Amino acid sequence: MKKGKTAVIVGAQWGDEGKGKIVDVLSENFSVVARYAGGHNAGHTVIINGKKFILQLVPCGVLRSACCSVVGNGVVLDPMAFLKEVAALREAGLSVDGNLFVSNRAQVILPYHRMIELAAENAPGRVKIGTTSRGIGPAYEDKMGRRGLRVADLLDLQLLKKHIENAVREKNMIAHALFNSEPLDADKMYSEYAAAAEKIAPFVCDTAVLLNRALDAGESILFEGAQGTMLDIDHGTYPFVTSSSATSGGAAIGTGVAPNAIQSVIGLTKAYCTRVGGGPFPTEEKGDAGQMLRQRGNEYGAVTGRPRRTGWLDLPLLRYAGMINGISWLVVTKLDVLDQLAEIPVCVGYKVDGKPTTEVPAQASGYDRLECVYQKMPGWITSTLGLTKFDQLPKAARHYLAFVEKETGVRIGMVSTGPDRDQIILVDDFAKEVQTASLPRG
Repeated sequence: MKKGKTAVIVGAQWGDEGKGKIVDVLSENFSVVARYAGGHNAGHTVIINGKKFILQLVPCGVLRSACCSVVGNGVVLDPMAFLKEVAALREAGLSVDGNLFVSNRAQVILPYHRMIELAAENAPGRVKIGTTSRGIGPAYEDKMGRRGLRVADLLDLQLLKKHIENAVREKNMIAHALFNSEPLDADKMYSEYAAAAEKIAPFVCDTAVLLNRALDAGESILFEGAQGTMLDIDHGTYPFVTSSSATSGGAAIGTGVAPNAIQSVIGLTKAYCTRVGGGPFPTEEKGDAGQMLRQRGNEYGAVTGRPRRTGWLDLPLLRYAGMINGISWLVVTKLDVLDQLAEIPVCVGYKVDGKPTTEVPAQASGYDRLECVYQKMPGWITSTLGLTKFDQLPKAARHYLAFVEKETGVRIGMVSTGPDRDQIILVDDFAKEVQTASLPRG
């Protein structure tokens, strides 16, 4: 039997590219949406008929009644955040029972992870990464240190009690010695998380088995990434990165589906560029134009509300993201944000010490020596908001998109022209491949 089609949605910048909306749009054509990395620091905003949904842990497929949603083993799960989100979805009239599943191998975030991260981020002399202080990094640290608690362990109350007692004793000593933090109460923590475990239990299964059986049955899977390529723990602007594999390769690691089962990678980029928190940002615009992008693009974190740094499209980074992820198609979001500009700068290359370079620096300090080479593109100074046909776009907007295609070597399959689900332009070839046959390999 022919296996079902698969595609990975991945951010090609520093996250916040609009993955939630695009996953929501495309999930109509997939049986399953599986989240493969990150935690509840990675919010996805989806607007349907003017109503806003902010998802943190639950995949965007939950907004489609016919779609099954999976939280994969590569995700770190905060039980309280998960239950709060599930309750909000139920209150909104969405079905979660029987079509939302959590991997029994996903790592659990506990209160001491938040305590450690918050204290460390605010400690004197520490380089501020700009974390959300939600315990994501320390949970991944415990995972790699082989001292983490997994969802299967959360449901084993005897093991849970012992784990919390030992971990709290150790973390309290560390936090007090290093940061003079107030101690946590192990008994209270156990009581709260044992109660949470009972509520989470109906969602838990071996999701690797579930996903592979779905593929064997000819069902299709859309893998939902979190953050973006330049925040990947290995390939991003280290140490100003997240703690997981945000690139397309993370889809196999974070769900238990084999690498050769992944048929296509869809890379998302804004028509400009943003970044949250500290770290390199070669095309950052700190003047009035940057503030205009922030205001028109509503560039504030879906989960944290933090203002995002803004800047111009960075084609060298897009080419790098294309290489690392094997991007088959590009989706360009927030094109309408550029509508008021008479001229749009685009970074087309880098120089180091006056000499052209094609390499993205491995060290964060290497970005200090980078000089961006800009090409100014003509703007269109007319509204593209809500347009749904490619030929409706102003000529200069079509030229801008064609230039991005030419410079990256990747075809654009979709353009977002507003925040709502229906405010999109689908290129015919892309639409046909998503809706019918398997997508092309990257």
